[in-house]
Amino acid sequence: MKEFHAEDVFHDRTHEVPLLEDIVLNPDHVAEYLRKHPDFFIDYENLLPDLALPHHTGEHAISLVERQVSVLRARNRDVRSRLNRLLEVARDNDRLFQKTQKLVLAVLEQRTADDIVTAVEASLRDDYRVDVCRLLLLSDTEQQAAQQQIGTLLNNRQPLCGHLRPQEAAYLFAQASQPVRSAAVVVITRPHAPADEQPLAVLAIGSFDADHYQAGMGTLFLSYIAEVLSRTLARCDAGTH
Repeated sequence: MKEFHAEDVFHDRTHEVPLLEDIVLNPDHVAEYLRKHPDFFIDYENLLPDLALPHHTGEHAISLVERQVSVLRARNRDVRSRLNRLLEVARDNDRLFQKTQKLVLAVLEQRTADDIVTAVEASLRDDYRVDVCRLLLLSDTEQQAAQQQIGTLLNNRQPLCGHLRPQEAAYLFAQASQPVRSAAVVVITRPHAPADEQPLAVLAIGSFDADHYQAGMGTLFLSYIAEVLSRTLARCDAGTH
């Protein structure tokens, strides 16, 4: 017959709390605790000088405070670098806005389509400093040749950036002093024109640098210029009929 003891009756071992000396801590436990209690060292700041970390150079050990200062300085440099990049982008956008505003005002002052072409190309050359540009008006006689040479571009009504086919570059930039290796192209149509309506013009901006205009580049300002030209050229076209 099994012998019973009092401790077996009054001591439920299934809910036994482990003794402190039985608890095994590992670095992950300590790290998790410190993550959950970031203010731990506020009450135990006297420990900070005793915590040493290896220096990045390997020359000597540094205290936790020194490491924190080092990390904060590195983060501060990173934040300053990012801020400087953002400021530079903002300055670039501001300069681009000023140039675009000047171009739009010049376009609005013109009375004929040919005058608009002259104003746009002059602004792109003088203000934007592009290598080569062309605003090609697509008259009835020009439409057939354009379809043969740049039909793929005409069928895509979204601004495009990247490399052109040789025949496309030759057609759009026939007067270029050297080969055009990348370009930004946008087709100009009437406002709210159906997809099958003939476009009014093509604005092409070329670069002798193959990497200057790349697929995926932002085309916000180019699209805005196209919208302005859409309305002004449509008005000129209507005035000739």
